Amino acid sequence: MLNWDAVRNPSVPGALLSLTYRQPGVVLTDRRFTVPLDHDDPAGESIELYAREVVASDKAGQDLPWLVYLQGGPGFGANRFVGKPAWLGRALKEYRVLLLDQRGTGHSTPANRQTLPLRGGPAEQADYLARFRADSIVRDCEAVRPAVTGGTPWTVLGQSFGGFCTVTYLSTAPEGLRAAVVTGGLPSLDAHADDVYRAAYPRIERKVTAHYERYPQDVDRARQIAEYVLQHEPVLPNGYRLTAEAFQSLGRVLGGSEGSHRLHFLLEHAFVRTPQGPALSDAFQEEAQALLSYASHPLYALVHEAIYGQDRRPTAWSAERVRAEFPRFDAAKTLAGDGPLLFTGESVHPWMFDCDPALRPLRETAELLAARTDWTPLYDPARLAANEVPVAAAVYHDDMYVDTSHALQTARAVRGVRTWVTDEFEHDGVRAGGPRVLDRLLALTRDEA
Repeated sequence: MLNWDAVRNPSVPGALLSLTYRQPGVVLTDRRFTVPLDHDDPAGESIELYAREVVASDKAGQDLPWLVYLQGGPGFGANRFVGKPAWLGRALKEYRVLLLDQRGTGHSTPANRQTLPLRGGPAEQADYLARFRADSIVRDCEAVRPAVTGGTPWTVLGQSFGGFCTVTYLSTAPEGLRAAVVTGGLPSLDAHADDVYRAAYPRIERKVTAHYERYPQDVDRARQIAEYVLQHEPVLPNGYRLTAEAFQSLGRVLGGSEGSHRLHFLLEHAFVRTPQGPALSDAFQEEAQALLSYASHPLYALVHEAIYGQDRRPTAWSAERVRAEFPRFDAAKTLAGDGPLLFTGESVHPWMFDCDPALRPLRETAELLAARTDWTPLYDPARLAANEVPVAAAVYHDDMYVDTSHALQTARAVRGVRTWVTDEFEHDGVRAGGPRVLDRLLALTRDEA
């Protein structure tokens, strides 16, 4: 019989602390660490962190510098690569790479509807999740770095929310960094969540307009689907209640390099003819539920707005409140007229906790997090202004997920940041551009570009 505790818990004698294996061109090692849940209480409760070490097969015996990758999100585990695709192949030319599952994600003591009841009720769950922001993630990195590098500073690559964490790293523990690379993830240092979404909705509207200019046939298709959803209130096969607002939120894909095409292909096979009349096709429902469900990343929905909480003001469902300031996004009003339906982007709303079966048990926990007022600062403007760590950042022109003007304002506030502003890629440029993007940014940290 499997001894689950012995496999998962390093405090159990004989625990599996690491396991090395191979894929084409790489050697992988699973690594596990214990860190304090609250770094201000190191003698208190611990949680587990998981990370996958990756090194090129022909360099496995070499003493290489380290690069730690911080995934976007919040709420997503690190990429599960096979071999060395995308940016990883470039990194492995000179680094050992640590793909860290940030706390609560992947194999790092996951936080979801199944595990959070172990904490107690919603109040206890909210208190627990308040420790899952960038400040705790950075302190996790510093806690494990001595065991990984022997205490030597490492290079950090932060994608999207991972870039937010990187700026927190530069604010609180720059001594741990040899260099920092940020892709699509320079946050505003002082914006409240309301400011973030006031900037976001016009940006999203531009993306939707561009999509309809590329695929004008989708204007009618989107209206037809929304009208059907309003009339029939369908439930998807996984139990997700598809509302007009939920359908609109499929627009989150528009921020990716292939997002407009992906949305078009989804819409074009939305309906089939049945004996009862037109109905949403099984193929549409299957793809839509995969895009809408938070089952694989519930932490995203729970703490997404909390990543902007700093000034002891509640986030209070910011995206939902601010959306009311942009009535063009109101589906019912749009369908009462003849204008195009506007999709929405990367935002979390209270109705999601009613629609999504993976989130329904966590609705009260989410409400408590939205009302929380004890958020502490994530960034130190004075320390950033005196930064000495080489930093390079890719800023994507009109990025749907991270406001470009906010990013450039932060770049000016952090001493020594070298930016590459480009419209060649969307928010996922480090994936779509692969080695070329990382190569250029690493060169910028060395004044080679």
